[in-house]
Amino acid sequence: MLVLVAGIGAWLAWSPSVTLGALTPAHFKVGEKLTYGLSWGIVSAGTAVLEVAERQSLSGRSVVKLVHTAKSNEFVSAFYPVNNRVESLLDEEAAYPHHLLFNRREGKRKNDIEVIFDQAAHKATVTKDGNTETMEVPPDVQDTLSVIYFFRTLRAADAGSSTIIHVNHDKKNYKLELRVEGTERLKGPLGEFDTVRILAIMPFRGLFMNEGNIRVWVTNDAARVPVLMKAKVVIGSITATLTGAEGVTLAAKP
Repeated sequence: MLVLVAGIGAWLAWSPSVTLGALTPAHFKVGEKLTYGLSWGIVSAGTAVLEVAERQSLSGRSVVKLVHTAKSNEFVSAFYPVNNRVESLLDEEAAYPHHLLFNRREGKRKNDIEVIFDQAAHKATVTKDGNTETMEVPPDVQDTLSVIYFFRTLRAADAGSSTIIHVNHDKKNYKLELRVEGTERLKGPLGEFDTVRILAIMPFRGLFMNEGNIRVWVTNDAARVPVLMKAKVVIGSITATLTGAEGVTLAAKP
């Protein structure tokens, strides 16, 4: 019901001809931590955190370790406990992932997934619950956590534009369609922000075990921080609201 893994990453569209550059502090930096309050309808459901935890070296390349956690509160845990953790190593120069770890704990569903990407050979070695297989992946493919940060390196597209991004999730490759709906002034717990509203047309279950598309509002600035996310689930809807931000400057409006 409240898995924060992928759909947050479907925040912005961009020009297909854009050239990727190295990650910079203007996009995000080590130490950034975003905390979200999750609600199921009018009921508080839990918390989710997105964090740029540390910088590492992997085969001579500089990578940043991204961490996402989602946990249900006591009330929701009584009938559908969630305690997920996702880690991704994102290449700072190429802005694509090398390694993913996903410890899924959702109700009775428990999976441990590891993905090792060979971006040069366009292959991924996937180990799920002890079973390993190698599969082909599209060039510069993203995983369900890295895609969240990948978009922040790219320029925004105009309202009404649409594009596709390739995402590898749970041993399958998907085409995620992103549509920029427009701009909107939005008020939340941390202030009032000018935002861009994005519709992610989801071909798979993402952040909230969603049953359909996800709508996301991101700050209309270089940081592109998501301040609000909404998704339908089996019964009702889930909303994620930004309640805390560390290591990033939010341009709140007076």
